[in-house]
Amino acid sequence: MSQVRTSMIAVTIVLIGLAASHGHGETMSDNQRLILAADENDTATVQRLLKAGASLHARDAQGRTALLAATGHNHVESARLLIEAGADVNAQDKKLDSPLLLSGASGYLEILTLALKARPNFKIYNRFGGTALIPACERGHVEVVRALLNSDVDVNHVNNLGWTALLEAIILGDGGPRHQEIVRMLAAAGAELNIPDREGVTPLQHARQKGYREIVGTLEAAGAR
Repeated sequence: MSQVRTSMIAVTIVLIGLAASHGHGETMSDNQRLILAADENDTATVQRLLKAGASLHARDAQGRTALLAATGHNHVESARLLIEAGADVNAQDKKLDSPLLLSGASGYLEILTLALKARPNFKIYNRFGGTALIPACERGHVEVVRALLNSDVDVNHVNNLGWTALLEAIILGDGGPRHQEIVRMLAAAGAELNIPDREGVTPLQHARQKGYREIVGTLEAAGAR
């Protein structure tokens, strides 16, 4: 008898849960549905809701717009639809991520390219006070760095840690081929090679301390001290 009762209780709980979720779906606004559709890369629903007038500026509990939700999962097609519809590539969530900043840091080249075409504000910074370029250099996203260096991003911006993109590529990079290429690109793009960290240590000194011979050679050839 107890087993029957337990089974009936379990079924009741499931039914209540389904009813609650169904009710939530019915009360969800088109704005909330747009964010959810972008998060799931449901492009058909994104298109339908945009045509129905759902707001591109609506935010979820994390402060994300639909475009930020799409960007977080590298949902390129949803991001494309939203940007073409006029979504704000500068809108930041509660973590201070924006579509430009997040795609740059994550290495999402296609979404970054779309964001760059939308003429972003390069003076909007992430929670570390940095540009999209700085974490892209740190993480070795070579093609993203290349795209950003062809934009109006400030190659010499110093973040809240006291680091430029060059310093971060050396201090937090692994000294391997990707970071070697990034240092070469930064030097070719006119990065100031001698901006030190807060302790007065220059990029060249950091590279020497870490034993990154290829990077040392690149910096020395470019005139670093």
